[in-house]
Amino acid sequence: MVQPHLRLHLHLPPSPRDEGQAGNSIANGGASAIGGRERASGHNLESSQCRHVTRKYLRTATTTNPTMSAELSAVESAKRKAAYRAVAEHFRSDMRFVGIGSGSTIVYGVEAIKEHLQKNPPPANHMNWFVPTGWNSRKVIEAAGLIPIAFDSLPGDSVMDVCFDGADEVDEELNCIKGGGACLFQEKLVACRSKKFVCIADYRKNQKRLLTQWPSIPIEVAPIAHASVLKELKAIGSPDPKLREQTVAKAGPIQTDQSFYIIDAPFPKLLTTLDAKNGMDGSGKNGQWDITTLAERIKQMSGVLEVGLFHGMNGYEAQAAGLPGGQKPVAVYFGMEDGEVLKRDVKDVAELIK
Repeated sequence: MVQPHLRLHLHLPPSPRDEGQAGNSIANGGASAIGGRERASGHNLESSQCRHVTRKYLRTATTTNPTMSAELSAVESAKRKAAYRAVAEHFRSDMRFVGIGSGSTIVYGVEAIKEHLQKNPPPANHMNWFVPTGWNSRKVIEAAGLIPIAFDSLPGDSVMDVCFDGADEVDEELNCIKGGGACLFQEKLVACRSKKFVCIADYRKNQKRLLTQWPSIPIEVAPIAHASVLKELKAIGSPDPKLREQTVAKAGPIQTDQSFYIIDAPFPKLLTTLDAKNGMDGSGKNGQWDITTLAERIKQMSGVLEVGLFHGMNGYEAQAAGLPGGQKPVAVYFGMEDGEVLKRDVKDVAELIK
């Protein structure tokens, strides 16, 4: 049973066309939306974003069902504790643009941000803007009284101060699998335009190598190309790649915000940098791949928009190289089964592979 203090009640706002327009433009600043101040409207964000797969996250976050299993309660409690610590260590009230992901942990991240802003109001005439990676995250932002702004409405060369998102699985070097919610393309766009990506997860996502518990890599693909991509994935060692289908209530393939399909491609466990240093071959021979080589190989396939492997440079490394951001997190916060929060960051990775 969910304890009363862990319940998060999100009352979804009306659709953007029923809401008033924001009183101030981004350029003119304005007040934070906390405390019932005016919210911005949709900023051209499509209302259909990730609607098809992420309503379940709202249901999970708002449930007060007394028959909820003890295991689920422990998982939700773990997510919440991880989110609060991540926000406490990486969010400031004077930040201008903040990315908000689409994973099931994000409801708790937004809850923590809202409480932080209530206790620590932003400076006068400062506005906090929150960039969603999908329909669900936008609704969570609005429900908290925060102000959403679409990725393609960000002004000029602006960069997000931080992006908070979840992951389907994280390895010991902080590489991630993402895309279980079919929002991987927008999640990668936001991560790569953020100074740092901070990942929030529970203990089940913490693995030595990717594809240990999470069964497959999500791949976003053009509908017209899905058959050829499936064939090519089999040729490079994926034993049974499948087109992701809708629920039984609605037949047919899931479509992303870009009206693309999702293919879920299983592979053997992916090798890490440390594995390569120890002499293991991740070139694809005998079906064994390292993360970077496989991600690049799949991305080369005609019709593939994006691959749900978040790897390569983290935000700190990207900024040092003159880039806006990186797709790999600078830190991951795992809510553990015993109630503690395990933090793993870039310093831990450097120590691991030195």
